[in-house]
Amino acid sequence: MDYTCFNFELKGHIAHVSLSRGKQLNTMTKAFWSELPHLIDSISDQGDARVILLSAEGKHFCAGMDLANFSEGETKKDSLKANLGRKNEASYRVTRDLQYTISCLEKARMPVIAAIQGACIGGGVDMVSACDIRYATNDAFFCIQEINIGLAADVGTLQRLPHLMPEGVVRELAFTGRRFSAKEALEHGLVNSVFDSQADMIDHAESVATEIANKSPLAISGIKEVINYNRDHSIEESLNYVALWNTAMNFTDDMKEAFKSQLEEKDPQFEKILKKTKYLED
Repeated sequence: MDYTCFNFELKGHIAHVSLSRGKQLNTMTKAFWSELPHLIDSISDQGDARVILLSAEGKHFCAGMDLANFSEGETKKDSLKANLGRKNEASYRVTRDLQYTISCLEKARMPVIAAIQGACIGGGVDMVSACDIRYATNDAFFCIQEINIGLAADVGTLQRLPHLMPEGVVRELAFTGRRFSAKEALEHGLVNSVFDSQADMIDHAESVATEIANKSPLAISGIKEVINYNRDHSIEESLNYVALWNTAMNFTDDMKEAFKSQLEEKDPQFEKILKKTKYLED
């Protein structure tokens, strides 16, 4: 697939995905919503990458939904004839597809690190809230923009942010649609660190990605799986889940390699996680 909204490079087990429409503020065109899950799912399925670094070209990370998406455009003849219930059912399915475009980041088998500069608005907030680690520049700012256009955010922000920030703060931001700075995002735990420049931020993100990529990819995948599971389950359920997960995954070989590399004072050489096969794949 040719991507119009992203550049992609795999180097040293790090998949660097960059929003490539910097001159257009990296707004989310219709192509964006199909390209992102295709690209992220492909990286996740192949298993060669151990970390995904998500960044953006230009002055701003993402200015949210492209306004052209709100134009009516061509209406299919069968839609014109359908009753309201059927139209709404179809709209529901479209929203679920849009939600997966964001959720694919959370569902990827490897951690996703977001590097954010400038504006991160609307759908941009949805996107970074589904990542595992977030870094920002001093000039970054965030906005839950949907309320400003008469809409409730519906592709992830309202579901994920209350697990990342104090709920009262999230409610205020969602109700008012005001901008909040990188400093405020750092204070409330949305971002891990703030940097003076985009170059400094990318250097740090790449350093962290390299450190993660040097760990057992099987264990890293398990950590992400377990932490995601923890969010929606009780402590007892999560303890049972991690016990079952670790038993099923059998980390013996990776543990041996980790101990051996430490004794020999060299980098460990872990096997890649296997390519995800499709049931109906030839």
